[in-house]
Amino acid sequence: MIAKRFSRRAVLRGVLQGSAVSVALPVLDVFLNGNGTALAAGGPLPLRFGTWFWGCGMTPERWNPAAEGSGYALTPELQVLAPHREQLNILSGFNVNLDGRPNQVHSSGVVGTLTGNAPLVPDEFASPSLDVLIADAVGAGTRFRSLEIAACGDPRHSYSRRSSSAINAAEVSPVAFYQRIFGSGFQDPNASTFKPDPALMMRQSVLSAVREDRQRLMRSVGGRDRERLDQYFTSVRQSEQQLDILLRAPEPLASCVVPSAPADAPLGTEIETVEANHRMLSQLLALAVACDQTRVFNVVFSPGASKLRRAGSSADHHQLSHEEPVDGALGYQPESTWFVERSMAAFGEFLDILKAVPEGDGNLLDNCLVLAHSETSLAKTHDVTGIPLILAGQAGGRIRSGLHVKGSGDPVSRVGLTVQQVMGLPVDRWGTRSMETQRPVTEVLA
Repeated sequence: MIAKRFSRRAVLRGVLQGSAVSVALPVLDVFLNGNGTALAAGGPLPLRFGTWFWGCGMTPERWNPAAEGSGYALTPELQVLAPHREQLNILSGFNVNLDGRPNQVHSSGVVGTLTGNAPLVPDEFASPSLDVLIADAVGAGTRFRSLEIAACGDPRHSYSRRSSSAINAAEVSPVAFYQRIFGSGFQDPNASTFKPDPALMMRQSVLSAVREDRQRLMRSVGGRDRERLDQYFTSVRQSEQQLDILLRAPEPLASCVVPSAPADAPLGTEIETVEANHRMLSQLLALAVACDQTRVFNVVFSPGASKLRRAGSSADHHQLSHEEPVDGALGYQPESTWFVERSMAAFGEFLDILKAVPEGDGNLLDNCLVLAHSETSLAKTHDVTGIPLILAGQAGGRIRSGLHVKGSGDPVSRVGLTVQQVMGLPVDRWGTRSMETQRPVTEVLA
């Protein structure tokens, strides 16, 4: 049986309180010609997960601690994190296994860490990144499934991806980020009155009102269109859930404080500019998390092949990692290493910002699990063995911290499996080919 042809202007219709309403449809096969080539016509404190990324790795002998367990000595490149030692787990010796695939420089490391799969081509996300998997599980009850920020000023600096082409773009302007979080649609959970937006109420009712027409449409179209409509209406249902959240008075949150709007700041790759932008964006992000606007976040301090540079210099971190000679007396590249130390200082400041937000009997970091990572170990050789990894926060008591854990060449997917299980996902194995694993990093589990 050939499905009836419809106009591309066909809509779903319903009646709301005596008034006709309609919802537009996506492009369906029934809108096209036969060849498909033309138109025919409240509870416990929430648990959060986040990532924090810096580019161009580290110097292994200056970053990896020697001893395991809680008695390790902080190395030079980690020394700046000393104030946070008891909230951190340092993970070393975990590898991205390429399984004979070429090393897609500045890509294989980050993709392997976040998907458990070595890419065939640069920036290939054959499966969703960790944060997307976690947001699908814990983000449906918040206004934003996730929030992304990038300190270097490019919204493409995001590794939060459902697929190679479905990228969650990063916010780069503190002013725009403030407006997105605390502008239209934000409901202060501590406000004395609550007034839902009538436009949102109408839109929610419209989506509900066309249900009967939707069911009739599903019965009248072919298989491919039913599949496409099912995906479309799944998206509509998710939107309804988000709208329903906006129409409910939020539970009071003592940690939620609405800030004053920030002044706009210059964007660029000079280290001081990036640090200042990262600071403002992170402060806003922490408040958004505290206000339960999202439970998943991603921060890019500097992207892979980092373009961080000193003021007045044209040589960036990536360039120095390849061109700067190893100092014979020091045994490492001092200029390149300087950027690693500044990156770790920025991560320490990010943790300071989370810890400064009181929440319950502790602070915001206590109820977070933050995975900090880079895309390579030694950037000079583009090495993806011994990827540097840090877990920060106690995840609401689910994580033991203050440890150094050696991976001893195990796949980095063990870390990805661990964070998914800590966040409550019902997954017992993760990764592909030789990175498929059923072994979480049990040393850090409470």
